[in-house]
Amino acid sequence: MKHILITGGTGLIGKKITELLLAKGYTVAYLSRKKKSIPSVKVYEWDIYQQAIEKEAITEAEGIIHLAGAGIADKSWTESYKKEIVDSRVLSTQLLCKTLKHTQHSVKSFISASAVGIYGFDTGEQWLDENSPYGTDFLADVTKKWEAEVQKVADLGIRTVILRIGIVLAKEGGALPKLLQPIRWGLGAALGSGRQYMSWIHIKDLAQMFVFALENEHLKGVFNAVGNKPCTNAELTQTAARTIGKPLFLPNIPSFVLKLMVGEMSRMVLGGNRVSNEKILKAGFQYQFPTLQEALQDLLTQ
Repeated sequence: MKHILITGGTGLIGKKITELLLAKGYTVAYLSRKKKSIPSVKVYEWDIYQQAIEKEAITEAEGIIHLAGAGIADKSWTESYKKEIVDSRVLSTQLLCKTLKHTQHSVKSFISASAVGIYGFDTGEQWLDENSPYGTDFLADVTKKWEAEVQKVADLGIRTVILRIGIVLAKEGGALPKLLQPIRWGLGAALGSGRQYMSWIHIKDLAQMFVFALENEHLKGVFNAVGNKPCTNAELTQTAARTIGKPLFLPNIPSFVLKLMVGEMSRMVLGGNRVSNEKILKAGFQYQFPTLQEALQDLLTQ
């Protein structure tokens, strides 16, 4: 299996996975809304709203990594953007499934992103595994719909793995740069109570996990893509500040302030999940950055 098709390949996670695959000798192609030139990557067009796709993308692929989806924290959650968040995941998966069903292909593996948000905004201190109950809020609903469409790919007889991603720690984007900015200015503080759990994973470990799922043919089903030990919001803030040598002296930012600033989206950071990675560990995955300190040391001192 050497020809891999990636949706959402130009995003934070997709770029890191692409680096790994190219280094291992894979041929990588992307599905994109527009034709563009990307070094070492072939780009095919698709339009999820028109349900149109260049079929060569599928006929030339042996494995698919499905990451496509509008950024959860990229914009305010207006009704129109909420619809885009849902459509970008559901319609893209429907298009892939329909094309796989009606096209001769050699796709053996379908590895899809998902999110720990499926368990709900705030599940307190309880440990969550892949069989834990689903939440009932917006993000849980989005993720349930997404995974339901991915399951239809599995129903075609294609080996399918779903990775429920936690909070991705990376220098280039995601939560970490937003957390660091006020800390660097001497204005860092925990959010809300600070006791809410954050199930994090280093971007390099996450990319390796996708490749692990792609290459290990015994893997199928749902796995939590989080690190070894979830931390609280206060622990993450304190460890980040200590790693870059900045003091923390401000009180926690009250919940009502965050709600006034970002509205419903504030529930993402005021709530939290304590998610177990036991299943992926038992499958044989090994972390390069098993502790928060090691992860932040790598990301903030290089």
